[in-house]
Amino acid sequence: MNWDDVRIFLTVARTGQILGAARRLGLNHATVSRRVAALETALKAQLFRRLTTGTELTPAGERLLEVAERMEADMIAARADIGGEGEAISGTVRIGAPDGFGVAFLASRLGALTARHPDLSIQLVPVPRSFSLSRREADIAITVDRPTEGRLVAARLVDYSLMLYASRAYAEANGLPESPADLAAHRLVGYVADLVISPTLDYAAEISEDWNAAFSVSSAMGQVEAVRSGAGIGILHSFIARGMADLVPVPVAPPIRRSYWLVYHESVRPMRRIQAVSAFIGEIVEKEKALFL
Repeated sequence: MNWDDVRIFLTVARTGQILGAARRLGLNHATVSRRVAALETALKAQLFRRLTTGTELTPAGERLLEVAERMEADMIAARADIGGEGEAISGTVRIGAPDGFGVAFLASRLGALTARHPDLSIQLVPVPRSFSLSRREADIAITVDRPTEGRLVAARLVDYSLMLYASRAYAEANGLPESPADLAAHRLVGYVADLVISPTLDYAAEISEDWNAAFSVSSAMGQVEAVRSGAGIGILHSFIARGMADLVPVPVAPPIRRSYWLVYHESVRPMRRIQAVSAFIGEIVEKEKALFL
């Protein structure tokens, strides 16, 4: 098989679109379509179903994807072993992270990494969504669950806690509850339950079975700002809320414990830039581990 054709196949498989793959590869739509057709002819198998919304892998395409990813991993490993990446850490690494961790912790610390490696470019995507590493939506992902499927490398970064908080202004105006049952008499700030990226983050019932938020925000940082504004009592990341003087804890329930994981696809393990970025994230989290609990 021609590696260039396989590379194009991989990009179409990951984007789910001929047009999207063409944009990512810097080729025109017709060229990508022609190369995919040539690969299908060479293999005597249909690799994609063409849909009105894009493409979908056939069973033959699914089998080729496994082979193609192994080929890609071998190519990456060979380049790293032979020294194709050079002595300096260079290239682009995209990090996908939950917005609380990404905005409140990583964003202010990654500048030290790019200062250390001037040829390295970092893209931080701190949004409340999950990232597909197999589709290369991110090179490294920070997740709240350990992945159980796919060829992924995962390491636990740190455990963290969440607690109830209110603004000082809200506490002065409304008082604070003395038990979880008292929460029913207060305005509550919560998350949009059907938009949480993992069942792990649907944790309000651990505080109160009758949790009923009057104001819901689909991002962790949005919830922090809503609580700071006096909109009500909310379940916030302690490592964020503790640093804000205008917030006070509401200790009527035990802290909720969760974990962050650092994950990347096995095929990029040999890349020096992936190793450099993942090691840096591990270092800064370890250095400030006390912040999270």
